[in-house]
Amino acid sequence: MNFRAALTVAWRGLMANKMRSLLTMLGIIIGVAAVIIMVSIGQGATAQVTERIARMGSNILMVRPGTGFGPVRGAAGINTLTLTDAEAIAALPLVENVAPEVNQQATAAAGSQTWSTTVKGTTTAYIKIRNLETTAGSFFTDEDVVYARQVAVLGPTVEANLFPGGSAVGKTITINNLRFTVVGVLKAQGGGMGGQDQDDMIYIPVTTAQQRFSGSKNVQVINVQARDAASLSTVQDEVTSLLRRRHRLSDQKEDDFNIQNMTAIMETVEATTRTMTLLLAGVAAVSLLVGGIGIMNIMLVSVTERTREIGIRMAVGATSGAILSQFLIEALVLSLAGGIIGMLAGFTGSRLIAMLAGWPAVIAPGSILLAIGFSALVGVFFGYYPARRAATADPIEALRYE
Repeated sequence: MNFRAALTVAWRGLMANKMRSLLTMLGIIIGVAAVIIMVSIGQGATAQVTERIARMGSNILMVRPGTGFGPVRGAAGINTLTLTDAEAIAALPLVENVAPEVNQQATAAAGSQTWSTTVKGTTTAYIKIRNLETTAGSFFTDEDVVYARQVAVLGPTVEANLFPGGSAVGKTITINNLRFTVVGVLKAQGGGMGGQDQDDMIYIPVTTAQQRFSGSKNVQVINVQARDAASLSTVQDEVTSLLRRRHRLSDQKEDDFNIQNMTAIMETVEATTRTMTLLLAGVAAVSLLVGGIGIMNIMLVSVTERTREIGIRMAVGATSGAILSQFLIEALVLSLAGGIIGMLAGFTGSRLIAMLAGWPAVIAPGSILLAIGFSALVGVFFGYYPARRAATADPIEALRYE
């Protein structure tokens, strides 16, 4: 019997018991769909986190005061970084840009509209480091920083809430009852690493923030951009040595600052999300094994039910190989049909999750091919024993079977 004839016989055998075949395929359908959905969600999360980190800038070091991370970071000395530290770092040969930050929650108002937001004091280098663009007006200038002028650049979210339906450039707003002139509006950036709306921000000169809000010469973050990725580690070592000298720390004392390497963070996050994706896919793949056991069970039942048919076919000249291929192809068709339906269900499920839950989902062709290939392998593996049992049946005993 050639392959086409064996396929036809196998298909007829499955269609003779449609409900049983459908229920048998259900395990494969659920398994394939689960694998595709889990992998797409995992890859979507990886892509989203990577995009958010990349949006923060490339070749970046973030220097913060204090000795560690977490809710009690810097308890031993939270005010350890200054503008002069930032100026000294900017003089290092492999440093491209340096932008200090002073952040504070504040209430902004324009006419009858008010909005609670984050005010970020920084310098003009910040837009270069973070790859920011303005859609109206411009960013404040170095001169604005030197003279601590009360000028502001708004994020799109702030503009939409303070000036609904209108442009903010050239208008006056108050921030904690201090008057500021809006000189620009930034292009939308979207969410940050922690899910924070990066467009819900007001940018002002760092000197203005220090004089008008914090009342301190210290800064909360110093963003350092290396010239290229290859020099990032060298820059980190140089910044560490420089700050230890400036802060007069002896060899026995630990750093009173900490440095975050954004490239290292991105690599760690990507590795973590890849591990989670594999874990989710592995859990979902268990459904495929359960489906394979279901196929083996039904194929054994099918062999038992068709024992007399097997005996007749052998009596008229069918070889053991023909019997083996018939039942093996039947198991393969069963698993592949379930795999194709599961693929469609997984694709649809991923899209629904992305639309309804707002969770990113990236459907990779590799995950689809893997799920379909694995389902076919399950069919062959679990179908072989029933097919072998049918092929080795004694024709005489099979003919006597009632």
